[in-house]
Amino acid sequence: MPPATPTTHHRGLPLWPLKKAARLIHQGGVIAWPTEAVYGLGCNPYDAQAVLRLLRLKRRDPAQGLILTAADFAQFADFIAPPDANLRDKIMPTWPGPVTWILPAAPACPRWLTGDHPGLAVRVTAHPIARALSHACGMPLVSTSANRHGRRPARTALQTRRQLGRQLDMIISGATGGDKNPSQIYHATSGARLR
Repeated sequence: MPPATPTTHHRGLPLWPLKKAARLIHQGGVIAWPTEAVYGLGCNPYDAQAVLRLLRLKRRDPAQGLILTAADFAQFADFIAPPDANLRDKIMPTWPGPVTWILPAAPACPRWLTGDHPGLAVRVTAHPIARALSHACGMPLVSTSANRHGRRPARTALQTRRQLGRQLDMIISGATGGDKNPSQIYHATSGARLR
């Protein structure tokens, strides 16, 4: 069998669900996809209405803030203050991977992402579907566990559908990365582990 061509696949995922998902996200949709440990629920971080809709679906307090995931560090440029060399040396070896860092937010970073915090949680994901989706959208994505607040995060497309299915615009089916726990979270300046 010949190798897949770029016109039919993107990083191992057929192009049609990626194109559909990217279109929905740019239109303000909320979708779910597999990540390193659980299914993620996400949307366009520039779109306040999409983020507020996601928070209502999760029943999550906006004051808590959210995580952005990206395919590469450059996608965070609009959202975080440029880290100094020491900070970069600390965070870059952990990416791509299941480690989230809270970095100082850029002055223009929307409050709907940071909540009541001066920093923003960000991660360069290692999951091929999550990375491909950020590439297809051309931006980082809000990514929070696919579950109602207080319930266990979904680990399959079926579990996601049972909890949230009718209220989502799309669920991308696929295997999670197999990690047992959601990403570790560290405060970049203090080094403190928060999860």
